[in-house]
Amino acid sequence: QVQLVESGGGLVQAGGSLRLSCAASGRIFSINAMGWYRQAPGKQRELVAAITSGGNTNYGDSVKGRFTISRNNAKNTVYLQMNSLKFEDTGVYYCNANGRSINAWGQGTQVSVSS
Repeated sequence: QVQLVESGGGLVQAGGSLRLSCAASGRIFSINAMGWYRQAPGKQRELVAAITSGGNTNYGDSVKGRFTISRNNAKNTVYLQMNSLKFEDTGVYYCNANGRSINAWGQGTQVSVSS
C-alpha cells in the first residue's frame, strides 16, 4: 500500500499563490505517476496536474500556464505550485499516486480563493 499526506492548503486572495506538497510512503517503488485532482462543491473531481516518474507532465486546461507540478524522487514528494489563483480554483485538492496495483488517494487539503 501507499500512504499520501498532503499539506499546504489555505485561504488566499485572488491573484495570490500557494504551494501544495504530497509526501508518499509505503510501497513507493510501485508508483509510476503522481498527481493532483480537485473537487469543488457540486462538481466532479477533475485532474489538475500529473507527473510521471520520468518527469513527463500533464495539466488540466484551466490551470495551464499558472500551475506547475514537480517531483522530488529522493523525498518521495510531489509539489504543486499554484500562481495567479482564481476564485474558481477553490476546492478540495487531493493527491493521487498510481502504478502497479496502486491507486492511492490522500485525505485532501482545502484551497479557498477569495475574489
